[in-house]
Amino acid sequence: MGQLDGRVALVTGAARGQGRAHARALAAEGAIVVAADIAAPVGTVRYPMPTPEDLDETVALIAGPGGKATPKVMDVRDPAAVDAVVADTVSAHGHIDILVANAGICAFSVFEEISDEAWEEMLGTNLGGTFRCIRAVLPHMKRERYGRIVTISSGAGRCGMLNLGHYVASKWGVIGLTKTVALETAGLGITANVVCPSTTATPMVRNDATYQAFCPEIEHPTEEDALPRIAATSPMGVPWLQPEDITRAVMYLVTDPGLTSGSVIDVNLATSASRT
Repeated sequence: MGQLDGRVALVTGAARGQGRAHARALAAEGAIVVAADIAAPVGTVRYPMPTPEDLDETVALIAGPGGKATPKVMDVRDPAAVDAVVADTVSAHGHIDILVANAGICAFSVFEEISDEAWEEMLGTNLGGTFRCIRAVLPHMKRERYGRIVTISSGAGRCGMLNLGHYVASKWGVIGLTKTVALETAGLGITANVVCPSTTATPMVRNDATYQAFCPEIEHPTEEDALPRIAATSPMGVPWLQPEDITRAVMYLVTDPGLTSGSVIDVNLATSASRT
């Protein structure tokens, strides 16, 4: 028996990285997982985005040990697409119990060089996508008087960061949005909480654009060049977390009996210790 037997979970950004880790852990505890991802390029994102094959691999990894998962190609910037996936999920399973709003993108830019397109794509995905997914699931959770909403912000949602103005803005917004949802759903059997990871070893981070941001004076820096500089941002001297490190916090929140809401969990290699 799993802790989430019979529960239905929607995980966004599930094709790889953190989303894949969250989806697999939810399924391992018995949840029926709807694994959603854009699985396509985004214009201002300089690293390779996930593919439909990545999304299928997530589902195969869940199905292999006997878990249940369905892939859904979904752009969280598109309200009609989000509403359709939620409606299909409720039609197929009768309810939707868990939302892990994980879909996100990242890009580096000096503030005055952030284009309108880059701003719109960043805010539309990271903050707008979280908003649209929560808005879509809430009526169903209220009807059942049960829901666990976990949003994924970032250490960048707790402070300013160089060359990440639009990313930082989006991740601060996720925290405020989630806290508001927690207040509005208090007493309805629904919780809404945030996880703020520090740098995590996923394709969003392990790419040439990131290495260049940390090593601007090197023409074509490698991961080996960047790792010491990434590690230097952590008091623990560890360059990055693994996706499963974030998943442990997510699983704590989705299995909580309903007493924790409006909270922010930092999984952070001590990076937040010097922040207020």
